[in-house]
Amino acid sequence: MTVIETYRANAAAQRDAAEKTNLPNRRAMHERSAMTWETMAISAEATAGRALVNQAAKVERC
Repeated sequence: MTVIETYRANAAAQRDAAEKTNLPNRRAMHERSAMTWETMAISAEATAGRALVNQAAKVERC
């Protein structure tokens, strides 16, 4: 499992936990956590994309 997949799995787990609780504050906490994990996944994807572009640019220069 990649880091991105792990982040997305954690986000899904937090969303699931939010759906299962009947406490509003706890639900909000899980929803915020899910958003954080999702943001981290998006950031990791963007970083990986930039790394590929940078690597391709290095190969072209050589």
